[in-house]
Order: sequence, then C-alpha cells, then structure tokens
Amino acid sequence: MSASQPPQPPSSSEPSESLEPLGPPPGSDAPTLLVKIFGKDRPGITAGLFDTLAAYAVDVVDIEQVVTRGRIVLCALVTAPTAGGTTEGDLRATVHSWADSLKLQAEIISGIGDNRPRGDGRSHVTVLGHPLTAESTAAIAATITSTGGNIDRIFRLAKYPVTAVEFAVSGTGTAELRTALATEAAEIGVDVAVVSAGLSRRAQRLVVMDVDSTLIQDEVIELFAAHAGCEDKVAEVTEQAMRGELDFEQSLHARVALLAGLDASVVDKVRTEVRLTPGARTLIRTLKRLGYQVGVVSGGFTQVTDDLKERLGLDFASANTLEVVDGKLTGRVVGEVVDRAGKARLLRSFAEQAGVPLAQTVAIGDGANDLDMLNTAGLGVAFNAKPLVREAAHTAVNVPFLDTVLYLLGITREEVEAADGLVD
Repeated sequence: MSASQPPQPPSSSEPSESLEPLGPPPGSDAPTLLVKIFGKDRPGITAGLFDTLAAYAVDVVDIEQVVTRGRIVLCALVTAPTAGGTTEGDLRATVHSWADSLKLQAEIISGIGDNRPRGDGRSHVTVLGHPLTAESTAAIAATITSTGGNIDRIFRLAKYPVTAVEFAVSGTGTAELRTALATEAAEIGVDVAVVSAGLSRRAQRLVVMDVDSTLIQDEVIELFAAHAGCEDKVAEVTEQAMRGELDFEQSLHARVALLAGLDASVVDKVRTEVRLTPGARTLIRTLKRLGYQVGVVSGGFTQVTDDLKERLGLDFASANTLEVVDGKLTGRVVGEVVDRAGKARLLRSFAEQAGVPLAQTVAIGDGANDLDMLNTAGLGVAFNAKPLVREAAHTAVNVPFLDTVLYLLGITREEVEAADGLVD
C-alpha cells in the first residue's frame, strides 16, 4: 500500500485487531446487591421487581426464582447503583416500599462480585422415593457432603408415580459420588442415579432394554411352557441355571427342547398373554417423541419381540428364534444364540446403526444375563433386579414403573406430559 492510499477497513470475514475484547461480566469485582423477595406468588412480581430496579440503572448478574405451594422466593443479584446520583440507600428504600405495597418481604444484602465459582467435578444426582422421606433426603445430602461435594441446586422432576428430585452437585468426582451414594441408597431404600453433568446427558439418543421381566412382566418361555404342560420342568431347568449348574445357552436349549411338538398357533396365544410392565408404553412413547431411538434385546424369542417391535414402534429388536417345521415347534432354536455376551454385542451394533456413541447409550435390564450390556452402555440401569445386578450396574430402579427411567435422564414429568400432547 502506498503512503497516499488511505487505510482500508478490515474485511468483514476477518476480525478487527482494533476491537477491544469484552470486559469482565457485570459485578465480577464490583459492589453488588443480593435482592431477595418472599411471599405469596401472583402474576407480575418478577416484572414489578425489575421495573423497580430499572430506575437505578443496575445490571443483572444472576437471577433465580422458585415457587413452592404458591409461595415465591425470587433472588436477583445486581450491581450497586452508580448513575444519576442515586445511592444504595435509595434503592433499598424503594424496593422495600414496593414489596410492602404487595405484602411481600424483602431482604437486601451487600457484597462484592458474583457467586463463588463452582468446584471441579459436576454431577446430577437423581433420587427416586416412593415416598421420599425427610430422613432419606437428609442421608443423601449428608453423603454428598461427606465426599466433598456441594449441593448447588435442587429441584423436583416428578411427584408421581414416584417423587423424583435432582441435586446439581459440584466439587467431587462422579465415580466417587456414585460409589458413596450407592451404598447409602441401599441402606435407606431409595433409588439414586449419578451421572456426569454436561451436554452428553441430553445427547443420550439410544435406549436398549431387556424384554422378560423388564419391558414385560412375564418370562416368555414360561408362557410357552404353560401351553405345553411342562411348567415344572422348565422351572427346574431355570433353577439349575440360577445355581450355576448350567450356562445360559445350555439352559436355553434344555428348556426349548421341552416345547417340541407344540403347535405353532400357540405363538399367537402367547402374544396376547404378554403383559407390558407399568409405564412401558409411556417410556417408549416419550423417548420416541423426544427423538431417541429405542431397541430391545432378549434371550427370549423373535416370535414375541418382532410383535412388540411392531406394536410399540421400536427401532431395533433382536432375540432367539424358535424353529418351526410343518406347523410345529421342533424344540430347537435357529441362528446365533442371544446370550449375555450377545446382548452387549447387539447394543454395540444398534449404536453403530443409530450413529450414537456408546457413551450416549442407556441399557435397562434385570438379570445376570444383562450385565455385559449394562456395563457396556453409557448408563446401565438395573430394573427391579437381582442383588448381584443392582450392585454391578451404574444405577438401580426398584419401583414397578418403567417410565421412572425417564427421570434418570433428566426428563421431568411435565415434559412427559408435554410430549403426550405432541401429534405423531
């Protein structure tokens, strides 16, 4: 550029080096006032407070408002007044006068700067109680404190079919907090889930669940056995497997062999006998409407899971297949057996097909056959499970409502009801 040419303005596609960076946030090191309002809630309180504060040209640093049983607690952290010759005393007098006119209480506390920074390590702690007692809430809060955690915020996710509350915790590691709370929860009889805070929680977009005694209340092999008149023999083989005398594949083949000769028309009867777990439809419907993908894996049979997939609008389903020849069950299964390792493998396959990282998957199951899947998922939920499974899973739900899993994902009851209002 020659000396005679005037300087050119910076290109719109490049930042100008002459622009000053933004200053510190309002109230970072300046005098601030914490204005607290208490009283009976009614429309217009929040607008009225800030309209009153606007006369003093203050900046808003933080706001929090809670309404419980018709009573409001409104907190506003604002910079101290500096313009127009007004003083903090003027602001205090005006706010108190405004509050008195509405029969509200006001408290104003002077200080410097914003809230202190939250500690490293942030988690969401979801507590499910049926009911949630003061004693159990005290125990949970004390355990959080004992790990070095600080409770930054608490709010209710749901009041039915269980009471669900969420604690936002900082200052301690998620793994340490989960271990401490799992022990405490088992002793006091509440369900507690601990997950890391962050965007990934809302990004969990694949939920995969077991079928027998999880999605449904029944064991499908027992429904078939009832029609074959061999319930006792099937139960005996199941007991052998539970004692560790048979692995899953051995017990599967032994039980299915007892169904040999059963007419294939029984499949339709079994499908009608299957009972969904309370909350199953709500769980799946809500997840689908919120953009999640949902699948099932089962040590049971495709003759039932394929029907469930169609009825419930599932994205994925995989199970064992009963062999049928000439309209009769042969007593054999065809194809690769879906066992404990197979369930974990299928979870990975579903996640790949869905384009979802494993860290953003949720698995739900009740038995030892589900453990590999629960531990492979980003969040493994033991649902009304055996003690061994509860201890090994990330979290446990011990109430008979499958839709309570939604609260572990941070989905509130209000959001569930709002999703129900959407048109498919």
